[in-house]
Amino acid sequence: MEGRKPCLKCLLAELDYDEYTQSLLDYIKKVPADRRVSEEVYQSRLAQCRSCEKLINGMCAECGCYVELRALKSASDCAAPVKRWTSQTDLQ
Repeated sequence: MEGRKPCLKCLLAELDYDEYTQSLLDYIKKVPADRRVSEEVYQSRLAQCRSCEKLINGMCAECGCYVELRALKSASDCAAPVKRWTSQTDLQ
C-alpha cells in the first residue's frame, strides 16, 4: 500500500490480495457454521459497516478488527459506541 491512499468503505475481499489478506479470507471461510450468522444477516452487517466512517481498508478504526470476520460471528456486535448491529446471542 506504499504510496496509495487507504481505501475508505472497502472490505478485504475488495482490496488487492496479498498473502496476508488471502490468509484472512481463508480463515473466514473456515469459521464453523455454528458460530456464523446467516448469509442474510452477514450481508446486512457488512452493509452497515460499509456505511460507517470508521471503515478503512477492511478494518474498523473503532476497535481494529477486520469487519468481515467480526460481522460473520454470531456472538459479535458492532464496536461503535452506538451499535449499528448487535450479536445474535442478544436476540435470544
